[in-house]
Order: sequence, then C-alpha cells, then structure tokens
Amino acid sequence: MIEGMLSRPRRNRKSAAMRGLVQENHLGSQDLMYPLFVMDGSGKKEEIPSMPGIHRFSIDLMLKEMESCMNLGLKAFILFPAVEDSLKDKVASYSYDKGNFYLKALRKAKENFPEVVIATDVAMDPYSSDGHDGVVENGEILNDKSLPILARMTLAQAETGVDIIGPSDMMDGRVSYIREELDDQGFESVSIMSYTAKYASAFYGPFRDALESAPKFGDKKTYQMNPANKREAILEAEMDESEGADILMVKPAMAYMDVIHSLREESNLPIAAYNVSGEYAMVKAAAEKGWIEEKKVVPEILLGFKRAGADIILTYFAKQMAEYWQK
Repeated sequence: MIEGMLSRPRRNRKSAAMRGLVQENHLGSQDLMYPLFVMDGSGKKEEIPSMPGIHRFSIDLMLKEMESCMNLGLKAFILFPAVEDSLKDKVASYSYDKGNFYLKALRKAKENFPEVVIATDVAMDPYSSDGHDGVVENGEILNDKSLPILARMTLAQAETGVDIIGPSDMMDGRVSYIREELDDQGFESVSIMSYTAKYASAFYGPFRDALESAPKFGDKKTYQMNPANKREAILEAEMDESEGADILMVKPAMAYMDVIHSLREESNLPIAAYNVSGEYAMVKAAAEKGWIEEKKVVPEILLGFKRAGADIILTYFAKQMAEYWQK
C-alpha cells in the first residue's frame, strides 16, 4: 500500500454499475429539441448536401417525420422555413402573410401532435431579399424599425398554437417588445426562447445553405456577437431575463461551452445550447473518413453541453441519438 493514499477516485470507476451510480450528468430524449426544415409543396423531401441525413420536408412529409421521431421518444421540435426567393422582400412581409406555408406547418404540427413542444424561428432573414435579420436601409441594419416587423411575425406564429417563440434576430430590445405584443393579444402562455448569445460564427454555413438565407451583402457582425467576447453574453442575458425571456440560448454550442457555463452560473432560467449545422457537418465528415467513431463522439459532445450547464440541446443529432437509445 502507498503510504498516505486514503483517497482513490478509481474506486468509483471500478464497474459499469458503479460508474452509473455516481454519474453527475445524464442525457436523454427529454433533453433534446430537433430542428426540422420545412418547404412549400407536397410529397417533397430534399437532402441538404452539407448536412448528410438532414432534409427539407414539405408539410405532409414533415408530419410523418415528426411522428417517426415521437415514436423514438422525442417530444420537442423547432421548425425553420425554406422560402423561395420570389416570396422575399425588404420588409419580410411574407413572414406574416396568411398564406405562408410555414404558418400552416406550425398549425398542422400542433393540430396533429398537441402533446409535443413546437418552437419557432423569429427573424427576418428567411423572408428578406437582403438576407439580413433586420430592416436594411443604405447598407445599415436598423434596429428599431425591425421590431414591429418581428412582433407582427411573432403574433402570426403565436396564432397557430405554438408553445415557444424563438427570436433569433439579435435586435436590441426585441424580447420586451415581443413579450408586450404577445401579452396584449392574449398569448401570455407562449414562451420566449431568446437567442441570447448568438455569435457571428463561421459554423452556420450549412444552415444558410438549407434555407438559402445567406446575407446578400456584408456580414452580421453589427448585430450578432463577437466570438471573442464572454462578458457581453452576461449583459445580453441580464437584459433578456429582465425583458421577459423564459429560456436563454447560446449559439453555437461547441466552441462556446464557457458561455453556456457562465449563463448557467448567472441565471436561474433554463439554458438552451444550439449544436449548429457546421458542428454537425464536421462530425459527419470526420466519421465518413473513418477518423472518428460517430456513435461514441456524438453523446460525448452532447454530454459536454449538459456538463457546461445546458438544460435543452437543439441538435441535428436528436433523431440519431434517440435511435441509439432504443437499440
């Protein structure tokens, strides 16, 4: 015996049963939210080349995909619209048009599956001919002129019966503006999952391919956060919480686990982490090359988000993980 060695942490690792007994963080389907891409039409399913295994669905096939996921234990989805360029304009008017297929998709999802959580995306870029999250005038993204449009979009989505509104635009003051509009129109029970710390990241490329929503000029650095900053995320979180947010999100997740942890330490609200498209694509590409074992790498990544403090994980791996757990 080595003299003086009273503490031996390996005793708690000596068997699978012992390791399970003392495990600090657990991961299950209840922690995951699955992003789905929706397009107009029927009988349509298109794989996104930069996101192997992920598709754009017409509404009828989206509902079948949701049912398949629910049978695996998934209970939360966030929907994103792939809008044709012909429907886009400078003020994103299609976002609240009564004929908007995205609004129809949200309504159909809640009508067919009232027991699941349906979240939305509130931002102008899927509907904007400029590809930006706010109103553009003379090359500048105008904060305050964007808020009424975002609020009108929010109310159109809330009318479909959804559970969570997800403002992803990063305009200042949009949470309080949206919360007031929701409450004034009788939607007090609709939650706001604010994209609190959404960084101007290089990891969004495949997502923009999926929606064809890349900015037509410049970048999004005047409204999305600088990847070098962490204290600024605390400021954003304090503002969003004071303005009525119900959930705070960090996006992306893998390179920002310190930010997830900081928000967890500073707030008692649920924290969401968005495991974004570029992170997904990197894992898929490395696995295809045989450089990593995907089945082991993915849960390790997701557990990292939990360990950092995330309560909710938005991930394109959700269905894949649910299938793993059922085997």
